Amino acid sequence: MRERIALLSFLRAAGPAPLAGLGVILLVNAVAPPVTAVTMAYVLRSGGTDALTAALAMGGVVLAGQLALSFQQPLTLLASARIDGAFRTRIAALALGAATLDLVERQRVRSLMAVATAEPDDWATKTPADGALAQLSTLMRYLGLVLCAAVLAAWSWWLVPAVVLPALAVRALIGQGWIRHFRVWLASVGDRRWFEYWAGVTSAPAEGKELRVFGAADWVLAHYRRHVLAHLEPLWADDRRVMRDHWLRVVLAVVPLAVVYVWVGLGTVDGHGSLALAAAVFTASWSTYVVVAGTGDIISLEGALPVFRAARDLEHLLAPAEGADRDGAAREAAAVPERPPLIRFEGVRFAYPGTARPVLDGLDLEIRPGELLAVVGLNGAGKSTLTTLLAGLYRPDAGRITADGADVADLPGWASRLAVVHQGFVRYHLPLERNVALGEADVAAREGAVRDAGLAALAARLDGAPLSTAQPGGVDLSGGQWQLVALARALYAIRTRARVLVLDEPTAHLDVRTEHELFQRLAGIVRGRSVVLISHRLATVRQADRIVLLDGGRIAESGTHDELMAMGGRYAAMWLLQSRRFAEGYDDRLEAGGVR
Repeated sequence: MRERIALLSFLRAAGPAPLAGLGVILLVNAVAPPVTAVTMAYVLRSGGTDALTAALAMGGVVLAGQLALSFQQPLTLLASARIDGAFRTRIAALALGAATLDLVERQRVRSLMAVATAEPDDWATKTPADGALAQLSTLMRYLGLVLCAAVLAAWSWWLVPAVVLPALAVRALIGQGWIRHFRVWLASVGDRRWFEYWAGVTSAPAEGKELRVFGAADWVLAHYRRHVLAHLEPLWADDRRVMRDHWLRVVLAVVPLAVVYVWVGLGTVDGHGSLALAAAVFTASWSTYVVVAGTGDIISLEGALPVFRAARDLEHLLAPAEGADRDGAAREAAAVPERPPLIRFEGVRFAYPGTARPVLDGLDLEIRPGELLAVVGLNGAGKSTLTTLLAGLYRPDAGRITADGADVADLPGWASRLAVVHQGFVRYHLPLERNVALGEADVAAREGAVRDAGLAALAARLDGAPLSTAQPGGVDLSGGQWQLVALARALYAIRTRARVLVLDEPTAHLDVRTEHELFQRLAGIVRGRSVVLISHRLATVRQADRIVLLDGGRIAESGTHDELMAMGGRYAAMWLLQSRRFAEGYDDRLEAGGVR
């Protein structure tokens, strides 16, 4: 019951005007049946002596009902959009406001997010707006029921329980049947998702090629049929059960009404009441079933409750700790020191959630102010993990990361002091300029970042076109061009607030000449900033102030390029291998498509 009451709190997001309008419409819908009964009695009582007034009264009731219906859908859509928009904004804020990524990557949080943000693509999937408006509709229904009961009581008090109780029983039976059907549907929704997946496989171009080449069409169809039947057969069985039980609902509706109609009819003949009152009672009796028998609100409420519970659990799991001052953190983030900090990894150990093997194990590393530090190593050595820990996206399992002696976990707005280009950088379906600045308005810094990344000519050609062919007038970029956009995003941060630049494989999509020209420009752009460069191309890191080689979750080698080559260790072996491959003309660039 508390959850049902709590759902009503979502109505505030609809706004006072749409909520008031919708409330009036639902009220008109609810009172229309009993008012119709009273109007019918008035028409009959007039006996033709006041035909105009009677006709106007009946016409007014009909007109009010039609006007209510014409405005109900647009107001419902408006209220729903506002309620669900506010709800989804809150869920997004919870996800984005989580202190570290491991919080939102937990399986329970992912499952809750899927429930809370599911789009209503079938009759069983509901939203908080559906549940809240269903609650409002139910309240109005019961008001209409009270008015119908008042009309019945005008004949005799016992007509109220004789009609209302069976009507409520019919509502309960229909509601329980739909709730059972709803739960049967949900129990097999996994099979539904699977058969939708296999249906998509049969028509997808890439999968279609493979299925024909490997002769796997029958295999796919067998999977599709198995999941279709696993989903639908329990629903068909429940449909048959509903049909068998339908007679009980018919009896509960027909028998009480028949008794009441006969009793009132005989009483009218015997002079117990007027014909007008009998007509009102007949209309009110049937209207009682019309008012309460509708069960759409029951299904909407049942479907919205899991969403409400998921949101409540997400609030508990992701909401910032009591006393956390986000505004204060933002103010401190704005006052970023001019000098890059001295960063230290002190005995850092880290394993990704759900895994036992540590990626970093006792890592000790120093990133000195204004230094260009290169990090190299084989795949899986922990290079990218180092960057995510440095950015505060995860917390070390042991040890700590400090900036000028303070643990970065305790520094408000720490992430704003860093500009990071991840390997999996994001490709926003926005114009190039907005991809770079992400909503900020420092035009000079944005244009400078675009120029620094070597994208000025491309930006002029694009002329504000969105970077996605899925958008009207949009274009796509090559992998190398997208990588430069991601770099420009980081350079914008360097120009505005960041003091440490972290580049994780920033030139994997670029050819060697473009890469060389880019780093020549970067040398002057990032002067006075600390730079952490991760690259599999050792020619890129040769000019670094210091190179560290990660192996086994720790620093295996450290020094300048010349020092590491003189050591003759793993770095030297990797360098010699790459030198031979480049001499043979090997190009490890990842490239496809793009604007020319």
